Amino acid sequence: MNVHSTGVRQKPHAPSCHRCDATALDEPAYAYLLGLYLGDGHISQYSAHRAPSLMITLDDTWPGIQDEAEKALRRTFPDNATCRVRRTGCHNIKVYSKHLVCYFPQHGPGRKHEREIALEPWQQRIVDTHPWQLVRGLIHSDGCRLTNWTTRVVGGERKRYEYPRYWFTNVSDDIRRLYTDTLDALGITWTHCTRAGKPYNISVARRASVDLMDAHVGPKY
Repeated sequence: MNVHSTGVRQKPHAPSCHRCDATALDEPAYAYLLGLYLGDGHISQYSAHRAPSLMITLDDTWPGIQDEAEKALRRTFPDNATCRVRRTGCHNIKVYSKHLVCYFPQHGPGRKHEREIALEPWQQRIVDTHPWQLVRGLIHSDGCRLTNWTTRVVGGERKRYEYPRYWFTNVSDDIRRLYTDTLDALGITWTHCTRAGKPYNISVARRASVDLMDAHVGPKY
């Protein structure tokens, strides 16, 4: 216990844990944060720190996503302080907690695409309940909404047509499968795209599916 100059003995800061203590969890915030973690998140612990940190690296081009990520951290870890660390062209959105591996059991040695990524039953239940939040987190980390174009010959004249598309890129087969399984559950039509011999891209381009994605995800901001 900590002793201050007043002589009053105070209990050490001991944040609760949803998995260890069965405390309430903001499930929509967690589902979104899970998507961010699988895309751009990393858990590490330095010898000088008492607790590991979850760090989500987000581009400064999208300040709104940085704000949303920090809000999700605060809602998932209400007893822990968050911080932002400036890097060239980006910020690391961070939280320190001894329970990070409880919330993200996918953590392990090496890179995520070099190990198996599988959700535990309690995580899958949350994803099944809040699938759009997971999709938002994945798109906000490793995806985008872009405008493609093509040409068609109409009445003997070649015309240019533009259409929106959602694009998701991740090297991990397991993370891509989690994304596409969730899209399937939502009724979203997707295609698997290979570029330069690398099968890392998932495209959503059908108009009805893009409209659904626009209603629940939208462009980065």
